[in-house]
Amino acid sequence: MSKIEILVTGRNEAIVRPILKLINDNDDWKTTSATTGEEAIEKFHQRNFDLVVLTHDISEEEDRKLRKIFTIQNPDIIILRHSCDDNGLLSAEIRAALDKQHQEKKPTFSFVDDALKNAGLNIIVQ
Repeated sequence: MSKIEILVTGRNEAIVRPILKLINDNDDWKTTSATTGEEAIEKFHQRNFDLVVLTHDISEEEDRKLRKIFTIQNPDIIILRHSCDDNGLLSAEIRAALDKQHQEKKPTFSFVDDALKNAGLNIIVQ
């Protein structure tokens, strides 16, 4: 099973560092960090992230901008805004969001529709 790729974006290293440690302590999660919106966008284009954590020190305007860009590139991306100092709560939020996404995924079906064969038509190509 591949690890869940998580991008953490925040301006303040003192806020981001404990979040990175928390995420990396989970063997199923792998994290990457960005300290600016531009860096986050660049990393998001380079890798396939499953989840993005935006810390509370990002402005509302930048939050909206990042959400728009990320969801255009990946409509299934999970974006969480971490707005408190309780990193234990963040871990629970990540698990809940991943579980919810897993439950919402609908099975896909693949089939071949041979309309000409079913209509009884014979086509000869020369």
